[in-house]
Amino acid sequence: MTLDQRVRALTATGDADGAATETLRALGPGVLGYLAAMLPDDDARDAFSLFAEDLWTGLPAFRGDCSLRAWAYRLAWHAAARFSREAWRRRREPLPTSMASRVAAEVASGSGLAPGGRRDRLAQLREALTPEERTLLVLRVDRELEWPEVAVVLAEAGQPASVPALRKRFERLKDRLADLARERGLLD
Repeated sequence: MTLDQRVRALTATGDADGAATETLRALGPGVLGYLAAMLPDDDARDAFSLFAEDLWTGLPAFRGDCSLRAWAYRLAWHAAARFSREAWRRRREPLPTSMASRVAAEVASGSGLAPGGRRDRLAQLREALTPEERTLLVLRVDRELEWPEVAVVLAEAGQPASVPALRKRFERLKDRLADLARERGLLD
């Protein structure tokens, strides 16, 4: 029995809590990974909490027009966007650098996580992308969603995105990433 079938069966018997638990256990790690690729770690955890609440409250109304996995990633996409738009995030000011932060920076500079290192430059590449581009890349490459599922996640006004258009966008995105990587010395 597939996850979709198990969740539908639990929902049909009125066990919405069991259905949500089953869904979160099965899809939660992948969704959290997606959110971590989209947002800084602490923010990803907070957005995951929003996602989990949305899933928990929305699952009884899930009609099954798409796969449960695509629907879950759509909820995650909306949670990340909602989290990023919140007013307190735009007005947040960084704390002044303390002695502990300076020591931590010194330690990090001696490790592979040093600012300006390859990992940092790859993160800068990711930051150069729009949220939609990052989502397209992460869902297709990291999470291995099929094109119709990606179309559901990136749906506009309730209508799934065009799969051929998404494929073309993905090809242009790969070309753009390659150009950016060459410019920043990450590719020969």
